Amino acid sequence: MRQLLAVAIAAGASCAAAPALAQQGDGTEQRLSVSVVKPAKAEPGPARLAQLKAPQGFEVGVFASGLKNPRMLAVAPDGTVYVSRREQGDVLMLRDADGDGRADGAPQAVAHRPGAHGLAIRDGRLYLATVKEVFVAPIREDGTLGPMRMLIGDLPDGGQHPNRTLDFGPDGMLYISVGSTCNACNETHPEHATLLRAAPDGSSRTIFARGLRNTIGFGWHPATGELWGMDHGIDFLGDDVQPEELNKLELGKQYGWPHVWGDGGENPQSTPPGEITKAQWKAISVPMALGYTAHAAPMQMVFADARSGFPRQMQGDAFVAMRGSWNRQPASGYEIVRIRFDGGEPAGFEPFVTGFLSADGKSHIARPVGLAWAKDGALLMSDDGNGTIYRVAYRGGRPAGAAKPPPAGPMREQAAKGVGVPLALQRDETAARQAAPIRVSSDAIPAGGEIPAKHSEYADGVSPALRWTPVPGARSYALIMEDPDAKPITPFVHWVAWNIPAEVTALPEGLHEQMRLTEPAGLMQGRTSRGSVGYYGPRPPAGDPPHRYHIQVLALDTTLDLPPGADRDQVLAAARGHVLAKGELVGRYRQAVKPPR
Repeated sequence: MRQLLAVAIAAGASCAAAPALAQQGDGTEQRLSVSVVKPAKAEPGPARLAQLKAPQGFEVGVFASGLKNPRMLAVAPDGTVYVSRREQGDVLMLRDADGDGRADGAPQAVAHRPGAHGLAIRDGRLYLATVKEVFVAPIREDGTLGPMRMLIGDLPDGGQHPNRTLDFGPDGMLYISVGSTCNACNETHPEHATLLRAAPDGSSRTIFARGLRNTIGFGWHPATGELWGMDHGIDFLGDDVQPEELNKLELGKQYGWPHVWGDGGENPQSTPPGEITKAQWKAISVPMALGYTAHAAPMQMVFADARSGFPRQMQGDAFVAMRGSWNRQPASGYEIVRIRFDGGEPAGFEPFVTGFLSADGKSHIARPVGLAWAKDGALLMSDDGNGTIYRVAYRGGRPAGAAKPPPAGPMREQAAKGVGVPLALQRDETAARQAAPIRVSSDAIPAGGEIPAKHSEYADGVSPALRWTPVPGARSYALIMEDPDAKPITPFVHWVAWNIPAEVTALPEGLHEQMRLTEPAGLMQGRTSRGSVGYYGPRPPAGDPPHRYHIQVLALDTTLDLPPGADRDQVLAAARGHVLAKGELVGRYRQAVKPPR
């Protein structure tokens, strides 16, 4: 079925010069041809299984069948296979004790949680992600699970992409993918369309990377320790737009969605917030490393490492399950693809296992979802269409040895940036020309007194009203709020703002949490230690002694030429040599009782 999607907005063009940060959206007229093509599900009989194609030396067999909706896979060190089933809301356990490449007997349900999806195993424990929660349970000797305990209960709601996935990085931290609620929109919850990072107990959760529509599959290169992920492209832009993206994921980076895609393509129907232009959004977004056929729907992704029994020349390459399109003519995906890496850098995609889609593209026997290395070095692939787990094995291949984690250096180095430094007013960058400090005050926060709960993230999370004494000659003001008592990120940055107009010496309560404000016009806000933009209120662990929060104001003799979303260190570097005066208001906050989840 062919459908024509018209994005046509009448252009009431004006000859007047546009401001530097003009509103986007008006004057667009673009007609897009969109296909809706959903291949029919067919039974994987012997004839169709015989048509599966893999490289020479590989064979594809069935590990288990009749599983209904198997999704994510995880394999324990003893070879026990766990698979989540989103539709059934459980986790199944399968074993191959006799080593014949097929699961022994019927699967056993070992966990039940609505929306069960992401799985990870570490230190004898199974971690499970649902839409809004992350659970952990000890793995018993027989493979069953002990009592399940909730670690996180407040992930944002699912919307269009409710399938949370998780994995442990070489730094020992838990990484959680949270997709967008929509095809292309400005999200209202900062944790949507992100990759999150948390301690194994669920604490210290921050946003690692943003602008990721739905990065279900991600992993660390076994030689470099760098993090790579496959992101789902935007729908309804055409059969060949946008490509599925391979991204190198780094702390604090933004990856384009929803306004730009690929290596610089623009979404014609979207509008960045705060009068930020598409060109500015593009400038602060990291382009994709490689692109794959649009709408192929990348799912779980694994790297070939010591667990793999694949040929040596494949070590360090990545493999991705492509679930398959519903909105492209001809259909794409329905396969496993290999991403060749050369010296730690991606060199290209190539088909690995194909034939799940019929030659004419009208039917399929599998929709690939999960990938994991079996104990014997074979690659397992789950199919949530016909309820099968396939086994892809290299003849004679065995694991190279015990799996070693990728180098932890890259992840630890990224996490260490900006940690263990002095507060902003104590740094060399803020040396002031005037000895007299700026007097910073708030009707809500007495100097050295308690910050009302409504300004914390345990309650309303709104920024406090502030005012400060004007400084003669100031061209702008900057504001940085830090907590020196937080751990492990010390000091924790709660607010970064700059280019506050010189005539503005007071801010109202509840400032908008976006990169650029239209009121006060020109005020820019940057990235906090949480990874979000705008004010992020106090959130010390319940029971901690009171934390101190330093709200620091700088008077500058210039405005700062910085990209939207810049961080504290970028602001301080740009402010060096331009600080006329500085001052601060210090408040305290303590959360005595842990609120219910």
